[in-house]
Amino acid sequence: MRFAVPVATAAVLGLQALAAAPAVAAEELKFANFMPAGHPYVASTFQPFADAVAEATGGEVTVTLYNGGELGGGPVEQYSRVVDGVTELAIGLPGYTASSFPLTLTTELPGLIEEKTGTEEIWSNIDLFLPEYRRVVLVALWSSAENVLYTRDKAVHSPDDIKGLKIRVPSRNAGLLVEAWGGVPVSMPVPEIYNAMQTGVIDGAMIDGTATKAFKLGEVANFLTVGMETTNSPFFILMNRDVADELSGEQLEAIEAAGKQASLNGSAMQQKVAADGIESFAAMEGKTLIRLSDAEAAKFDALAEGMMETLVAGMDAKQKAVVDALKAN
Repeated sequence: MRFAVPVATAAVLGLQALAAAPAVAAEELKFANFMPAGHPYVASTFQPFADAVAEATGGEVTVTLYNGGELGGGPVEQYSRVVDGVTELAIGLPGYTASSFPLTLTTELPGLIEEKTGTEEIWSNIDLFLPEYRRVVLVALWSSAENVLYTRDKAVHSPDDIKGLKIRVPSRNAGLLVEAWGGVPVSMPVPEIYNAMQTGVIDGAMIDGTATKAFKLGEVANFLTVGMETTNSPFFILMNRDVADELSGEQLEAIEAAGKQASLNGSAMQQKVAADGIESFAAMEGKTLIRLSDAEAAKFDALAEGMMETLVAGMDAKQKAVVDALKAN
């Protein structure tokens, strides 16, 4: 026998069912940033990324920035923080964990990509890099402005001037370049450069021109040499793989779209701020900006070319494929 349910009772039951149904919870993602809150990346790249994610997902996914190493000090550990779930998202440099990213780090080699178009070249070949991001999700990837040479006590016009100098490098490949020039590479995270140069632990540093102000190298370096073929230092934003798997396809697509735009924003910002940093250094009292002549630069570039030939000869097939693809762009 079937019993009719009174309309009023049905309405009550319907309301009870709605109340019992779980609400769609907003997902709040932590974004670990080792740079200070005032760094140009925050306003130009990281906060717009967070805003874009929230807008595209209707607030279902939000990104909260934790600047200045709030989630753990030191840029070297950013990759492991994402892998281990300490944070859902993080900004980092693949050069700090070079053994995990041999394909990505081909992009930093001298002369392989153009400074202004390097990020577009990377994204036009992005599928070549994805195999080494199995433990995380690659959200953003961009090339930095080119690294230049800050020195404390010695003006560098030729490779002879750099022989024996201890030079901070951001990655293994940059270290190979410094060795080819005759210097002694010293691996060191960005936050340690200032004190190391001030106290004479290092004689100079390879880093892009944003460091004049962003990391105050204009206070401790007296010379800045530009004009030779040099490396860049790619940056990436990574996401915890387990967290990504819990998101809907639409939410993940929104994050990836925001990440690609963040790549373009980050590259454009860094090029502008780096150029401003070089000019600011030149304007500082007692500082010397050295713009190499073509003849001077050629001496550095010949050594860089020899280093590149040796390095590429020792690469595996996947790395060589990346080199060939980037050269073809």
